[in-house]
Amino acid sequence: MDRRHFLKTAGFGAAALVLKRSLSASAASGGTLSAERILDKADDRIEKYRKADAVLRLVTAESKPLHAGLTVRIEQTCHRFLFGCNIFKLGLCRKPDENTAYEQRFSDLLNFATLPFYWWNYEREQGKPEDGRTEQIVRWCEAHNITMKGHPLAWNYRDPSWLPNDPTEVMKLQFERIARCVQKFKGDIDIWDVVNEATHYDRDSTKRQAPILTEAIRRIGVGAYIRGAFRTARKANPAATLLINDYRTDPAYAEKVISQLVDNGGQPLYDVIGIQSHMHSEYWGAKRAWEVCERFAKFGKPLHFTETTVISGPKTEQSWMTTPQGERRQAEQVAEFYRVLYSHPAVEAITWWDFTDQGAWQRAPAGLTRADMTPKPAYEQLHQLIKEKWWTQAEATIAADGNVRFRGFLGQYKIIAEAEGRKLTGTFKLDKGARQVIEVQLG
Repeated sequence: MDRRHFLKTAGFGAAALVLKRSLSASAASGGTLSAERILDKADDRIEKYRKADAVLRLVTAESKPLHAGLTVRIEQTCHRFLFGCNIFKLGLCRKPDENTAYEQRFSDLLNFATLPFYWWNYEREQGKPEDGRTEQIVRWCEAHNITMKGHPLAWNYRDPSWLPNDPTEVMKLQFERIARCVQKFKGDIDIWDVVNEATHYDRDSTKRQAPILTEAIRRIGVGAYIRGAFRTARKANPAATLLINDYRTDPAYAEKVISQLVDNGGQPLYDVIGIQSHMHSEYWGAKRAWEVCERFAKFGKPLHFTETTVISGPKTEQSWMTTPQGERRQAEQVAEFYRVLYSHPAVEAITWWDFTDQGAWQRAPAGLTRADMTPKPAYEQLHQLIKEKWWTQAEATIAADGNVRFRGFLGQYKIIAEAEGRKLTGTFKLDKGARQVIEVQLG
């Protein structure tokens, strides 16, 4: 089953009722929980929110039911939850063998990839966007059943070198770029970080690096800029999932920005709240992670942790590199952080930043792999969680009523049976709120 079809038919919208119910229960008590209490109950919440019971009706291609007593094998092939990373280094590592290792380790672990759309780099010459590189990544992701997100459509971090010094024209070009990117990749990339870090659009660094875009935003007003960007993206692809993305997690941001990002009728313009969690200087810990989830879950929208970093070595005056002790600590912290987020009912995605130390942001030892692509303990720890502990492989027997019953993690599955000397296979998806009996055709 194609993962994009799965997300459209059983993804963000399908679990809305479950999300609303679980959020009300969570918010009632979660804000005052201790770290110990949060972690003690994490597995119980995962069992409740990330798994479902299923009744399968197995039939042949001729619609004949398989006979009772037959044992079948049920194998998960993909999570519904989005475990991801930016994929900026795909095919761009230093050596061919490193590129091969990057691809293998990325696809073995993850089902979600963030693709770069930084305007100053994506369109270095006006009217000549570098779509070719993006199309290569899209094809690779599709071949490996990996869902894609574009990042970002609007961000005044740096001006494209060719921008005219006319605020009105610049904003027109900004909105045209948004529409073009979303339309161009519609059907391939249907999740977008629409506006990135808008709340501090006028900080000193952006004034220096992006004076033209910063002035254009000031002229139109940051609220109008954000709302215009979302309306433009929505018009370009009404079915797209649109995120507001920021590093701010404070109550003032939640109340004064997120609560105001609505249309004239008071409906949110965004579909998902994107939360950055770079921890280069200090690990958040379970309590802070949970409190951030609670703060933004009250808006009733899914949460994506869009940029997550835990480093594996100390920063010194001479260097900043991974160390054995730092790697052990990183693995422990990563496992804890992912357990907390995966157990919270509002969270639907976690994106790591960056996959490898090679070329990582700020030259930090931020990767799940070292610069030579060998896996760190954090990679192994995540693999054990995502593909073993939180992964369903089961055998079941067809009951007298012709049905198979099992409980598994939400996601995509294949089912294998041996009948009349033939190997039969079929696929199905498991999601909250699925119909009572899922008919699976095997052939």
